[in-house]
Amino acid sequence: MRKLFLIDRERLYFLRNSFLGWRRLISKFLLLTAVAVLVLGQPAFAGINDDLYDGNIFVIYAGNGSLVPPRQTLAATLAEKKPAILLFYVDDSSDCKQYAIVGSQIQAFYGRVTEIIPVDVDTIPVKSKYEPDEPGYYYSGGVPQVVVFDQQGKVVLNKKGQVPYEEIDDRLREVFDLLPRTESVDLKRRSFNEFSSELAK
Repeated sequence: MRKLFLIDRERLYFLRNSFLGWRRLISKFLLLTAVAVLVLGQPAFAGINDDLYDGNIFVIYAGNGSLVPPRQTLAATLAEKKPAILLFYVDDSSDCKQYAIVGSQIQAFYGRVTEIIPVDVDTIPVKSKYEPDEPGYYYSGGVPQVVVFDQQGKVVLNKKGQVPYEEIDDRLREVFDLLPRTESVDLKRRSFNEFSSELAK
């Protein structure tokens, strides 16, 4: 009887240890899974091709945090008789996310001589009437939208959608009296003699 009791006790001990072994194994697996999720993080749910918010588009998709916030207001820029570019956008629009790089391209070539003013349309105050020196005056209800002003404050380009960089560049070349792109790869002013000879014809 005592021998039988020892055998049952050994079986019980073995079963208890194997049960605890499985529990420990499952616990370790769950712990490792939880740590992996916390360390590796969850995948981002936003991307360039969706309309979900994931931060400022110029910082994330154009790699250019210097565009926002703008250095000057539209009113100050127009008062200085400086060319300006309004870039209307929202951070949670796939079209704006894809277009953000164009703002960065414009800044690379014209950033020193033109004031580039990105305007988040969610920050435009709601009013019944806007003044011509306020961005809301030029906003037409869609994004992205580009408005280019010359030195006199005259609008030379106002378009919604994915306006190609080349189209903006053409208007800015006119504003700065630069050679057309077909004649020049580098941005340079026309020589005085070339300009005079055109007038003489």
